[in-house]
Amino acid sequence: MGFVIVLAIVVFILVFKDRPIMVLTFEEGKLTQQKGQIPNGFLAGCKDIAHKQPFSGKIKVYKNRFATKLVFSKTVPAKVKQRIHNVFPHNGGSKKRGRRA
Repeated sequence: MGFVIVLAIVVFILVFKDRPIMVLTFEEGKLTQQKGQIPNGFLAGCKDIAHKQPFSGKIKVYKNRFATKLVFSKTVPAKVKQRIHNVFPHNGGSKKRGRRA
């Protein structure tokens, strides 16, 4: 019985743990922390955006089987969010391009 409870707790932790594939932390327009394998173009684009419009906050990138999603902290302004979405390289879905029915 105890084994089932421990197993349930382990499954719960694995399912609900916050596991982004990339994290960028900015303070006053400066990159202070980064985790994960961040594409060079995306990193350079984010640094450029932060230099032109200084902001503080976190950008997390999550990936599941079907999509890649950007999540921003509440302190990141809407205009900055849109500009970062524009430089993010994983916008395209997994659609097969060029095929016809």
